[in-house]
Amino acid sequence: MPANSWPENDYYDELDPLNSLLSDQSADEESEVETDPVSLPSRFQGRRRKAALVLTVVWSSTIALHLASWGSIFILGLTTLLGFHALVVVFARPRRYAKEMQGDLPSVSVLVAAKNEEAVIGKLVKSLCNLEYPDGQYEVWIIDDNSTDKTPQVLAELAQEYDQLKVLRRSAQAIGGKSGALNQVLPLTKGEIVAVFDADAQVVPDLLLQVVPLFQREKVGAVQVRKAILQADAGANANAKDNFWTQGQMAEMALDAWFQQQRVAIGGIGELRGNGQFVRRTALESCGGWNEETITDDLDMTFRLHLDKWDIECTFYPAVQEEGVTNAIALWHQRNRWAEGGYQRYLDYWDLILKNRMGTRKTWDMLMFMLTMYILPTAAIPDLLMAIARHRLPILGPVTSLSVSMSVVGMFAGLKRIRQNQEFKISTSFLLLLQTLRGTLYMLHWLVVMSSTTARMSIRPKRLKWVKTVHSGSKE
Repeated sequence: MPANSWPENDYYDELDPLNSLLSDQSADEESEVETDPVSLPSRFQGRRRKAALVLTVVWSSTIALHLASWGSIFILGLTTLLGFHALVVVFARPRRYAKEMQGDLPSVSVLVAAKNEEAVIGKLVKSLCNLEYPDGQYEVWIIDDNSTDKTPQVLAELAQEYDQLKVLRRSAQAIGGKSGALNQVLPLTKGEIVAVFDADAQVVPDLLLQVVPLFQREKVGAVQVRKAILQADAGANANAKDNFWTQGQMAEMALDAWFQQQRVAIGGIGELRGNGQFVRRTALESCGGWNEETITDDLDMTFRLHLDKWDIECTFYPAVQEEGVTNAIALWHQRNRWAEGGYQRYLDYWDLILKNRMGTRKTWDMLMFMLTMYILPTAAIPDLLMAIARHRLPILGPVTSLSVSMSVVGMFAGLKRIRQNQEFKISTSFLLLLQTLRGTLYMLHWLVVMSSTTARMSIRPKRLKWVKTVHSGSKE
């Protein structure tokens, strides 16, 4: 047995199940409520019933707006409110971060949960094991979730080559998917900061030296680096220019990173995106580790960290590159998972959100995001049907137009920010405009995904299982 592997039957101590957060009590409330933490089943059950209730309220409210004489005035008022928030976001100045660490560098544990990743795992491990960081101050853990391809053999060979590489192989009976894999390995790690990457990630050698200094502010519980599609200079498996779908994802990631930075700048919510996320160990343990009852562990962790009074920083540089989804069917399945996971967290933590546990600024920012990303797409169907039936324009037209306009502005600004160190020419502006228009057309798929997902969640439950995007690796 290689020195850096770990026996399957060496079990681990379970983390308290989200007890710090889900106890639904603050320090000054402990004497007034029961001390038993809210169990996982009680909080995460009944999602279908909650989704059906929300769907009913949104649909009936949209129909009521069409029938009420004051419906148009209400929408104009809502558009004005969102417009003010949008202006604040657009003109916010991104935070400036310390580029160097004051004092000793903290230890880092780099985690990758992998299942049947023989095409990409070798390249990832080599890049992670050659990061620029003091010897002995970082370790790399690969959790092999019972892979049935050549992933175990590849990892066994690499473990002999790199001292900082450790491999944990999960049994066929292990549960919890990616969250379960990360929870199982966490007690075995020693890093003060825990970094999580997907198996297809590609990173720059000084990644840790650039990201770790962002944790100098004590309230920072996590940092998310910008995600990007693999570029031509990243190797043979680059696919940023493959087709309409990968080009759209490139623009979408620029939009997301820009919005993240702007929202953080106004005191709003920064969000984790799974690949390229760094979490302070104390913050991770305070909210009970990764949630095994969700299909998007990163989005769920985002809410729990903020509800537990931690901040999440987002940075454009460095970026973590990953493979893009190259066809419409695979993209549809991936985005449905993302949409459902994002929607689940509102259903799971709605009571804590309404109690303003995040703080006023974060709660307001989160509600504005929920309105534009989830409520409006859900209301689009009844709005369109009522518009056809009454021979009039959709009543949600003004607020929808504002939302699309914000997407266009954010996408252009995000693409421009990526090129901030390059000479800016008229031809560059024209290219960015074309990329923005193409990306905006691509982003229309979210309208269909969101509306269908919120409706489906009201009808049938989702069976939790490991679902992964297939990574092709080198195209040679």
